[in-house]
Amino acid sequence: MEPEKKETITIQKLAQNLATFAIDRTDLKELLAAIPENNNLNLPTIEYELQLLKIISVGWAISFFMPTTDKNKGPLSQMFWEFIRETSQNISNLTETTTGQSIDYFDILKQRLSTYLEIMQHNPDKAQNPADLMGPAFASTCKCEDDAMAILTGTKLFTLTMGAVKEYLNIVECKV
Repeated sequence: MEPEKKETITIQKLAQNLATFAIDRTDLKELLAAIPENNNLNLPTIEYELQLLKIISVGWAISFFMPTTDKNKGPLSQMFWEFIRETSQNISNLTETTTGQSIDYFDILKQRLSTYLEIMQHNPDKAQNPADLMGPAFASTCKCEDDAMAILTGTKLFTLTMGAVKEYLNIVECKV
């Protein structure tokens, strides 16, 4: 159901809101809390990979749900990834400061995106509904390929994230 009047915001604000949602961990914590205690999952790995998947899913949702004819699609996507790059740099700097280990969090995001894209390209029959691939792909990145709970958790995060971005894009309008 479409709202009668959409909220009008700048494209920068929309990109910032989407980036803030992408890095928000509230839904990750809820998904982790739903995992039964007696499991064989490495929960820190699951949490880490969920955050990566959520960021990637928000980026995909922008591309997937905005019409190709929308003049704001390209700039919005670029601004979103610039916000994510900035946040990634902060994470990388904090990690190096606290652990002494140098990481490039944005590069890790790009690698994970490539992994998910490769899986979709190798399964073109299932790529029409990416949610069918994301759960198993997520479980694979967590090194627990056949674990139903990992598959379900990845699928659920992907589906909820895509749905939330779609809903948000339907209630806002970019002003020039």
